[in-house]
Amino acid sequence: MEDTESENKHPENGANKQPTAPPEETVPKLVVESTKQTKESKKSVVRKPPELPTLERRNWLIHLHFTRKEYDTCKMIIKEQLDETQGMCEYALYVQALILRHEGRIQESLELFQTCSILNTSAENLKQVARSLFLLGRHKNAIDVYEEAARMNSKDWELCHNLGVCYMHLQNHKQAFECFRQALQIRPQDETFIALGQLHVMEGDIKAAISTYRKAVEHSPENPELASKLGLLYLQCGMFQKAFEKLGTAMAFDAACIPAILAAGSIIQNHSDFEVALSKYRIAVAKIPESPALWNNIGMCFFGKKKYVAAISCLKRATYLAPFSWQVLQNLGLVHLTMQQYASAFHFLSAAMNLNSHSGQLFMLLAIALKYLQDVKNACQAYDQAMKLDQVDPTIPLNFALLLFEIEEKEKAIELMHEFRRRIAEISFENEKAKLRSIIYLADNLADALQIKSFQALPVKDESSNILEGENQLMPSDSIQQETSPDTSEGKEVLV
Repeated sequence: MEDTESENKHPENGANKQPTAPPEETVPKLVVESTKQTKESKKSVVRKPPELPTLERRNWLIHLHFTRKEYDTCKMIIKEQLDETQGMCEYALYVQALILRHEGRIQESLELFQTCSILNTSAENLKQVARSLFLLGRHKNAIDVYEEAARMNSKDWELCHNLGVCYMHLQNHKQAFECFRQALQIRPQDETFIALGQLHVMEGDIKAAISTYRKAVEHSPENPELASKLGLLYLQCGMFQKAFEKLGTAMAFDAACIPAILAAGSIIQNHSDFEVALSKYRIAVAKIPESPALWNNIGMCFFGKKKYVAAISCLKRATYLAPFSWQVLQNLGLVHLTMQQYASAFHFLSAAMNLNSHSGQLFMLLAIALKYLQDVKNACQAYDQAMKLDQVDPTIPLNFALLLFEIEEKEKAIELMHEFRRRIAEISFENEKAKLRSIIYLADNLADALQIKSFQALPVKDESSNILEGENQLMPSDSIQQETSPDTSEGKEVLV
């Protein structure tokens, strides 16, 4: 110990003496070396890219391929990401569920969205779970999930809108109205306006539907879908001028707007301008070649041009595309009646009657076919049923009176003529009265034959008497053609 202390006290001891550099030289060397090392370390930090967390490092690549719709590549990257993270990557699961839904595998997408909601209970994940439940038809379960998401985010218009759609499918219209109105208060959207308008139509409140679509058009004046829907409602209410304006607006913003083209074509067709209507339909054929309504209207255009073979060809195509459409079958029966093919007409009309037994006009056409098939008894029964079902159409009592006049039941025929005059007087639209001029002239001739004193259906101009030739005055099919062909060519299918 003493030796050690002595050594410490005397560093100049010979045993401990070692040759060392002077302090002036040592210090600068150390400083230079340290500065070089820090510069090199800074350069290495700048060049090295930042390391992303393992759970998220491929999210950008997944998003890139998904937005490009490169789903196969996207699924491969998702599989690698899920293998690395042991299925804990929320974004990879979310995108995989979206791809599965796009492929129609709704149940599998639902399970993945539920996994996402377990990893992160967010309103967005719950919305996707509810959407998958909605697509599976489980509307009540979807409502429960949507309400849970709404508690997290009460200012999301999409949640209120989707809740309204679910309630609408469950026939709970009161709740649907409230949800749609709440969605419009949060943020007005075209989808919500359309759904609310459809709900008003389902309730039978056409005025409220028109008011809703007017507000929608004010909010989005350049949306052709909204303008066409408003035009269709105007057309349904008989406001043809306003309907044509709105449909023209829709076609101005979108020349290929199919609902607007069909509706505008039906208006033009109803005014007997068949060439212009066909030019409109040619545009629609390129877009929807398998539309039964379109081929029905094209067929009735050819019928108006008296090209009956072409009309039958188009109507046969329409009935092939929609075999349970009673309107198309009725039009086929009408064309065959005009061509005096009464057995074929009876075949199509009876098929239409089996699909819709509540149309008075259909029973009237069937009665005409039965009359020319020499089955007067069943024809009278068909007319009786038509009179019960339709108490507005004036052609039904007129045609029935013609049949009774031919079988010499004049008293009942006179009663039917008075019924015809009552129905004619109740028609309020002037354009409808103009269409019925030839029928009124026919009724006046029949009244003269029945010796009905002071019978005049309506005061009509003298030139109306030149519409029908003398040999066609007492043909019931002529009155049917004048009344029915505009109605059918207007396109009942178009408004469906």
